Amino acid sequence: MLDATPTPDAQVETLLEVNNIEVIYNSVILVLKGVSLKVPKGGITALLGGNGAGKTTTLKAISNLLHSERGEVTKGSIKYRNVPVHKSDPAEMVKRGVVQVMEGRHCFEHLTIEENLLTGAYTRSDGKAAIARDLEMVYNYFPRLRERRKSQAGYTSGGEQQMCAIGRALMSRPETILLDEPSMGLAPQLVEQIFEIVKSVNEKEGVTFLLAEQNTNVALRFAHYGYILESGRVVMDGPAADLRENQDVKEFYLGMSDEGRKSFRDVRSYRRRKRWLS
Repeated sequence: MLDATPTPDAQVETLLEVNNIEVIYNSVILVLKGVSLKVPKGGITALLGGNGAGKTTTLKAISNLLHSERGEVTKGSIKYRNVPVHKSDPAEMVKRGVVQVMEGRHCFEHLTIEENLLTGAYTRSDGKAAIARDLEMVYNYFPRLRERRKSQAGYTSGGEQQMCAIGRALMSRPETILLDEPSMGLAPQLVEQIFEIVKSVNEKEGVTFLLAEQNTNVALRFAHYGYILESGRVVMDGPAADLRENQDVKEFYLGMSDEGRKSFRDVRSYRRRKRWLS
């Protein structure tokens, strides 16, 4: 685990600040209901919660990909380096150093792994030598991609496609990566491998991560700080180490209590909703 534990309250520069945002789809469906969070520079911040909690919508609000799905931030503000960005377009966010890795391992299936990686450097203007160095950096983090670099992405495994999607984001030389559900559909061993690489990139390259993840157990082992969403609201936040030891989190998100493992029916209990949402 990382020794340093950047938190929004520490004396660390805040890169990203989301303040009380509401998001509506199709002008009628309210999805986010006053979400606020801070992402410190150089940290790994986890956005946790079950399916439909609002994690992906939060990331898309930040990266400005909402409009492609008829979504809109109707209240609140989003600032990156203290500059309002919620009305920027996605290309401008990439230029600012904010890149989203979409849920579902989106790759250009007809292109090779290496061609996919190079598309991540499309907006760069620092020359072929710098891009070649970063390609080598990505292959060092993902040796499997080096082995499969000439393979069509559509014929590679889910884990390889996830690695490719993260590697492509790294090729844009981002300051911040918004990583959506990196564990989805992957075997536990691969999930550990992906998160170890995220940790290494964070430590060695200084890339800041905001990751949305249903796998609360693994996310809290690698993150510094966490926010738990339910029904479009933040219901709990704190340093990851504290959340791991919090009895509510253990019981309702890690599936454990003082009496042992809870069933899914117990996890979705009325007691949780009364405690946090009343």
